[in-house]
Amino acid sequence: MSRWLAGEFELIVSEALLDELRRTLAYPKLQTRITADEAEEFLNLLRDSAVLIEDPTARRHRSADPGDDYLLALAQAAQAVLVCGDQHVLELADELPIQTARAFLETLDSR
Repeated sequence: MSRWLAGEFELIVSEALLDELRRTLAYPKLQTRITADEAEEFLNLLRDSAVLIEDPTARRHRSADPGDDYLLALAQAAQAVLVCGDQHVLELADELPIQTARAFLETLDSR
């Protein structure tokens, strides 16, 4: 997160992505690690500092998990690299610019 805040890359978000993050941060297993106030503060930081784009309406079925298709459409609409650890999504890296977090950081380091 510090590298994003330092301006090394732009972070792209959408309302659907922020909504999913909000739901995820409310899971009981995560509430033991992050308070509701911290979660809201983080969501506000993303909303205020990341590049907020409209959710794409056109989505092709690409992922083995159709719930991930909106992420693929979002990255494609923004012409951005999708940084993800989900194996279903990573399987599409030959077709789309998708990287693991480690690979993305290595790309930043090599600039």
